[in-house]
Amino acid sequence: MHLGPTEPVNGQVVVILLADIVQTSRWWGWWRIVQGSAALRSVPGLLFAKLLGSGHEGGFGLKPSASRQGLFALFDSAQTADDFVAHAQWVQNYQQRSADFCCVKLQTWSCRGTWDGFSLGAVAPEPTDGPVAALTRASIKLSKAPAFWRHAPPSERALEGVHGCQLAVGLGEAPLLRQATFTIWDSVADMNAYARTGAHLQAIQAAAQHGYFAESMFARFVPLQVQGQWQGKSYA
Repeated sequence: MHLGPTEPVNGQVVVILLADIVQTSRWWGWWRIVQGSAALRSVPGLLFAKLLGSGHEGGFGLKPSASRQGLFALFDSAQTADDFVAHAQWVQNYQQRSADFCCVKLQTWSCRGTWDGFSLGAVAPEPTDGPVAALTRASIKLSKAPAFWRHAPPSERALEGVHGCQLAVGLGEAPLLRQATFTIWDSVADMNAYARTGAHLQAIQAAAQHGYFAESMFARFVPLQVQGQWQGKSYA
């Protein structure tokens, strides 16, 4: 599904890969998590990368998934991002070992906060219509983890079947304490309606009031392309 502008894309491009690894390759997948993003250090044009696990069935709870993983990667151009997705052996290895595999290419239009001290530069204008995507990630303070996780189940349930949400997946660098949520929405209005109401708004307010996070980043994107299959839904 091609979503972005038809003219050439300039500036940095984010790639998010989602993989549901088949049972016979689960040990292979766990070893990839142990290695982390170190295996990608020599990839041309790569500026920042995080290899991520997922919650059970791709959700946001305490129980980790045995099969679902994700990659967040920032490239210096559309060309290097495209070359990585199309030709990197690392990507091909995941595709060959996954029942579901989905690739999303995006450009940032808003970013607040940091991820391991790194922030995303805004390279795209704020969209006036069409799909948008969001990534929310945080390093949770150990002392605040019980309070944070009391808010997680209601926020997760609020995403189930919510109007305008095309895709939602829970991701994380480490269980309990380093968590992220990635979503794709039909429009900015649909994204804001979820973010600024109900259980999600209550969770945001509690996090701000009680200082749950040691570090956080809230980024918004224009999707350029979504391809593959994820949780029973196909994108082409």
